[in-house]
Amino acid sequence: MISIVPYQPIWPEEFLTIARPLRQALGDLALRIDHIGSTAVPGLAAKDRIDIQVTVPGLTEAVERALNRAGYERLEGITQDHVPPGEPSHPDEWGKWIFKPPENQRLTNVHVRVAGRPNQRYPLLFRDYLRANPAAAEAYARVKTALARYHAGDVVAYYDIKDPVCDIIFSAAEVWAAATGWLPGPSDC
Repeated sequence: MISIVPYQPIWPEEFLTIARPLRQALGDLALRIDHIGSTAVPGLAAKDRIDIQVTVPGLTEAVERALNRAGYERLEGITQDHVPPGEPSHPDEWGKWIFKPPENQRLTNVHVRVAGRPNQRYPLLFRDYLRANPAAAEAYARVKTALARYHAGDVVAYYDIKDPVCDIIFSAAEVWAAATGWLPGPSDC
């Protein structure tokens, strides 16, 4: 069931509580560990689930083993991100792994993506654009809230509509990035 809740000021601290042990478990295997998704945007309504992006040099057995030792389990059925229109469509460019957390941990998605790939850059730019543009963030929140109201039990319908909305936002974010010289800041953890 999809539920969108008002922004919770505790989300950044919850991210750090989860990310610090990930940093310890992954060590140098993780080039970056970042708080992504709607819970990473102050004031933005979101699903109450912390999204974390772990940036790695490659999707390797060593990465998977380190995450397994930390209690994370890879979801085998999710191997690629949605490809926005106009972006390179080669599957390797959008490949990822996603891990679910240990049972005693709050709801979390750990997205593992390869450094330099478009899908590794996308969530960082998307997040930073929404942080810098509160009106866009509010409009996005309204879309997600309406989707959850009308399609709470239909994940496919929710994402079939949400993904193109994100693509529109991402297109505006690309214009913003070019105009401002945006580059990702330092890793969040």
